[in-house]
Amino acid sequence: MRQRPDNPGNDPTENPTAGSTDHPAALPGLRILDFSRVLAGPFATMVLADLGAEVTKVERPGSGDDTRAWGPPWDADGRSTYFDAVNRNKRSVVLDLQQPAGIAQAIALAGEADVLVENFRPGLLDELGLGYEALRDANPGLIYCSITGFGSSAKGRELPGYDLLVQAVGGLMSITGEPAGQPQKVGVALIDVLAGLFASVGILAALNHRHATGQGQLIRVDLLSSLLAALVNQASSYTVGGVVPQRMGNEHPSIAPYAVFPTGVGELVLAVGNDRQFASLCRVLEAPQLADDARFCTNPARVSNRAALRAELESLLVTRSAAEWASLLLDARVPAGVVNDIASAFELAESLGLHPTVDLPVTGESSIRLARNPIWLSATPPTYRTAPPLLPFD
Repeated sequence: MRQRPDNPGNDPTENPTAGSTDHPAALPGLRILDFSRVLAGPFATMVLADLGAEVTKVERPGSGDDTRAWGPPWDADGRSTYFDAVNRNKRSVVLDLQQPAGIAQAIALAGEADVLVENFRPGLLDELGLGYEALRDANPGLIYCSITGFGSSAKGRELPGYDLLVQAVGGLMSITGEPAGQPQKVGVALIDVLAGLFASVGILAALNHRHATGQGQLIRVDLLSSLLAALVNQASSYTVGGVVPQRMGNEHPSIAPYAVFPTGVGELVLAVGNDRQFASLCRVLEAPQLADDARFCTNPARVSNRAALRAELESLLVTRSAAEWASLLLDARVPAGVVNDIASAFELAESLGLHPTVDLPVTGESSIRLARNPIWLSATPPTYRTAPPLLPFD
């Protein structure tokens, strides 16, 4: 029986279940051949695998994906937890692309695939007879997604596409960290994740085009362009306003107070986005006069006088703990929160009914717990079928 849209068949508060087949998949029968390694490509293919795609991961003999060796920590079966993070719902095959037999197997697999994803050095697969032009002749519907660090131009193809390098040369590190301190990287390989998301969107768009025309196409995503697009307001500050953003620590260039503040115990984040919220903040702090102060009564005024505002707020926040202030402020609808570690963040999500993890059985009695796919679909939710694969014997 069809469920009404306001009464979907799966409840977002239900704990995601490994191996569940209660609902149809969003991408049933979609065959993805995944030549990618490390993070951006594997993240993209895992997102699609969670939605029902059948992903065959191609790994090199001996060591497989680079991230299999990126530990500790390790899981109970000896895989690195880095590899685990982006390789569930896939099967793995070993192909030696330095040998004619391996190339022949790869060509055969590509002939049956709907999507191919790769992140080799630009031009390498062309040299091996596995480029888009060569494979398209035998499989006109093939969607071929190429992920690079800096594009495929003669100059860009020579640059190594590591996330840290892209964060540096792409400007992200220049706006991350304290003003007087070193440029800082983000605490996760964020550009790889963003590129993976852009790649998955591109693949879905190409699938829609193929549904209408029967024709595949070539998709190119590069890490540098992904970063520049993801700079959003910081990018437009430069491209539209001619302003080159600088490091501001935890301050925001256009909003105040929007930062981390010390309290009597612990640190508190305030993310006050409008004047109403600021007035509520002042009432909770028992300093309503600050909301009428000409230096602070509007957001532009607060931005211009952020140092004076910080001094006022710090003198008031020292009287309670961060947890106490967060509770009081949230009750007053002021965006505020404590600075959690990763464990506390997962505990928070669980307490909110978001069920942020899924347990996947592996060998014997063991299982691994991974962060779930955040996409919720009422009719075709993500599924969690298999643990990240062990490396097959060569």
